[in-house]
Amino acid sequence: MVYKTLKIESSNNICVMSFNRPDKLNAFDANMVVETQEAIKSISDDDSVKVLIITGIGKGFSAGADLSDPSGMDDHSNDRLVYEGLVKGYMPSLVGIMDMPKPVIAAVNGPAAGIGSAFALACDLMVMSKEAYLKQAFVNIALIPDGGLNWFLTRTIGYKLAYEMAIGGENVSATRCLELGLTNKVVEADDLLNSSLTWAELLAKKSTQSLRETKKVMRAAMTASYDEVFKLEAETNNALHGSEDSLEAIKAFFEKREPNFK
Repeated sequence: MVYKTLKIESSNNICVMSFNRPDKLNAFDANMVVETQEAIKSISDDDSVKVLIITGIGKGFSAGADLSDPSGMDDHSNDRLVYEGLVKGYMPSLVGIMDMPKPVIAAVNGPAAGIGSAFALACDLMVMSKEAYLKQAFVNIALIPDGGLNWFLTRTIGYKLAYEMAIGGENVSATRCLELGLTNKVVEADDLLNSSLTWAELLAKKSTQSLRETKKVMRAAMTASYDEVFKLEAETNNALHGSEDSLEAIKAFFEKREPNFK
């Protein structure tokens, strides 16, 4: 499918989805919201894709919602407009990233602000360029963080730092993000995509079922008890034990070679 606001490229079991509104720092207009939903669903269902990279074209990852986009803003009869826009517009894509049965890497090439930062934080892994930053600017327009940012931030860096970040509205540099555990790596700008692709290639060679089930259990662990997670791990390994991938891994171990996963 051809998209107007996204660029999709796939090769060697790796898909790169790029936000493509560089003149707007990849801010989301109504069309981009819809196209992102469609693309995330399509990539999630595509078994040939083992790893997804999300990045932005131009100088930014995503500046958030495009406040200059008039779509729907004239509907004064709907007092649930903002709620519906978030829940029906953005939530399917963000939940789709978190539920996707494959690793998703955010390659943050510049500003990731507002809902743009939610997309970066929804990914399983993150690589930032040294010039990139996260920003919660909601306080500057008398709103609160949305897109699940209150959930992402408090669970990653704790309440006090998350609240400080939310009400400060300041740029959080890539270096600071690394210190706080908001990103996995910080690299030079001209090495961002190459570094992300190299990481994706390594992951694509690993067992798809192991990557998928580890993601599922770790996502569940964020809101479950120790006992619940322990039993979920046991059930999962019970189901995976004796699978084709598991048997191949054991065979490769004894033959002192790399496993050849399907």
